[in-house]
Amino acid sequence: MKTLVLSACALFFFASCSRLGKSEQDDPINPNKARLQVRLTDDPGPYQAVLIDIRDVMINTTGDSVNGWQSLAGVSAGQYDLLRLVNDDDTVLVNADLNPGRVEQIRLVLGPDNFVKIDNQLIRLETPSAQQSGLKLNIHQDVSAGILYILTMDFDVARSIIRTGNGRYMLKPLIRTVLTAAGGTIQGTVKPFTFQTAVLAFRGPGDTVATTYSSLDNGGYRIRGLSPATYSLHFIPNDTLYRDTVISGITVTNGMVTVVDTTRLQ
Repeated sequence: MKTLVLSACALFFFASCSRLGKSEQDDPINPNKARLQVRLTDDPGPYQAVLIDIRDVMINTTGDSVNGWQSLAGVSAGQYDLLRLVNDDDTVLVNADLNPGRVEQIRLVLGPDNFVKIDNQLIRLETPSAQQSGLKLNIHQDVSAGILYILTMDFDVARSIIRTGNGRYMLKPLIRTVLTAAGGTIQGTVKPFTFQTAVLAFRGPGDTVATTYSSLDNGGYRIRGLSPATYSLHFIPNDTLYRDTVISGITVTNGMVTVVDTTRLQ
């Protein structure tokens, strides 16, 4: 059976965790090991469901990009609906001990059963041959014994699924990897929320740093892993009766959540 080896060059932060649930606190870290927790989350897209077949998570600690890969212990393999993992909801794919030292690369391995749901129909996602060979996700970071490191894989569904001219759908994964305790977060609410609104974060003219969609439940949105800087938010409603809106001068501070006043579309 063919598998897809998925990775992408991205920004990666390492630091000790500041957001632990009860089950994580009850699972103490081996003082002689580093602990790596890999979480999967998603920037929403305009689909009913996006099912991703996850088979393995691997790391490379050797620098040998061909033969240096090893699977992490206890990978929660299975099919995941990415659209259930939005706006700060995530799932733990791996919670594994590592020898202290240097982690060079990480890789997410997908199986063939990847689908998008549109108009109540499941459509198989095709994968270009270039993606099957895999792109390298470079980390090049040291990990220390007794420390928990959390890597969040943020799957940008809106830009990862492409409809071709003949009506087929291609999977060209775009993933940001961030540490939830590093960088800053922008969050807020868009009204009305009877439709989705695209939210784009800009750090400069034409420099789109991240994108997400507002929630249909409450209009909420959240963009994590942003470097400290001043940003603008561009709101693009799916309902053409409403105009695009831009809010400027949003300051992001490392390790802090910047709450934006409710945006009311006109």
